[in-house]
Amino acid sequence: MKVRAVAQIHDSMVNPRIENLLSKVDSKFTLVSLGAQRARQINAYFNQLGDGTGSNVPPQVTTVARKPLSIAFEEIAADKIIPVRIEAEEIVVEEIEVLEVVDAVDDSEGE
Repeated sequence: MKVRAVAQIHDSMVNPRIENLLSKVDSKFTLVSLGAQRARQINAYFNQLGDGTGSNVPPQVTTVARKPLSIAFEEIAADKIIPVRIEAEEIVVEEIEVLEVVDAVDDSEGE
């Protein structure tokens, strides 16, 4: 008798499949972070539709899904959303630049 995994016998509740999504990123943490961040952006887009501001990016895939996280996962599976790593050195440089600007503003206000 051949034994198969449950996921091979029954459809998964998540579409696209988690295995496919994990092949698009380097870790589960990245997948969760990327999906959650994009889902918040999609939710903000739908919430501001009546305002006419147009400051948020609309969903990048055509889907029947209604949940922002499902839409985000479909975007990741379609390679419309990819993770971008920011190195620690880049963050430190940006913080130093911001502090220099703040110091310059404080100096000009004091004169």
